[in-house]
Amino acid sequence: MTYAKLSGALLARKDPPVATTLAQMVSVPNNVSVPAPAPAPLAGESVRLLAQYLRALKLPTFVAEHEKLARQFSAEGLDASRFLLRLAELELAERERQIVERRIKEARFPGPKELDGFDFTALPRLDRTLVLDLARCDFIMRHENVIALGDSGTGKTHLAVALGLAACRNGFSARFVTAAALARELIETHDQRGLTQLQRRLMACKLLIVDELGYVPLPPAGAELLFEVISHRYERGATIVTSNLGFDDWTGVFGSPGLAHAAVERLTHRAHVLDMHGDSYRQRQSGAGTARQPGSPNEI
Repeated sequence: MTYAKLSGALLARKDPPVATTLAQMVSVPNNVSVPAPAPAPLAGESVRLLAQYLRALKLPTFVAEHEKLARQFSAEGLDASRFLLRLAELELAERERQIVERRIKEARFPGPKELDGFDFTALPRLDRTLVLDLARCDFIMRHENVIALGDSGTGKTHLAVALGLAACRNGFSARFVTAAALARELIETHDQRGLTQLQRRLMACKLLIVDELGYVPLPPAGAELLFEVISHRYERGATIVTSNLGFDDWTGVFGSPGLAHAAVERLTHRAHVLDMHGDSYRQRQSGAGTARQPGSPNEI
């Protein structure tokens, strides 16, 4: 056979095409799909640009976690949408943690006090079910008040702070202040012509906690300004008040029967009154001959 005839014979052959993919080279059943190879991870300049873009978008948790999660998801063969979902979950959780942390800092609590550390057995007259229900913070949305009345050292401040922390964690802003400090602040800002601004800030708080009403006598100007705060928040904001005095003794706090009656009337309308009368925790500790331990239940 001559070269020309051989060439023509080769061109005339109808051989099957050469397999170009793994699926074509290997016999694979029709109902089985062959996964595509995983994309190569980013490297070098691409990693730097991604981090830069994530920072510009203010996604710090993405920046901190994306490389570790990318390796994990690549090793497990998970898809990109799940990778992004997990990153978004981490970002949202971190943002919420920071928001709650900021609310707690702005509330100015005297220290961390939780309901888990409160000794309800020491106060048999206190309605535990009511307190736990208040910790759900529905009363804040209804603009209701909480009045805790009882002897010194029975845990009124502890309970008020615990409810305030619950409010911060449930998305509400809070402010903690003693009655004496609030009266002093109101007088000072009034003298400096900043009273209106302070009153607006107090009104903006979803939960205002006024602690130790009655422990320290209030100056007449401070009592009147404190009443204004109570009056402005009436049915427009939730307030917690703790006091060692019964309502009949509030005249000595506000300086006049009329002002005291008006304050009590506004605070107790749509309010939850907690009976916290009992033996002082500090006295019980002293009577038992034991040293006072910081952070003990009901110590404030």
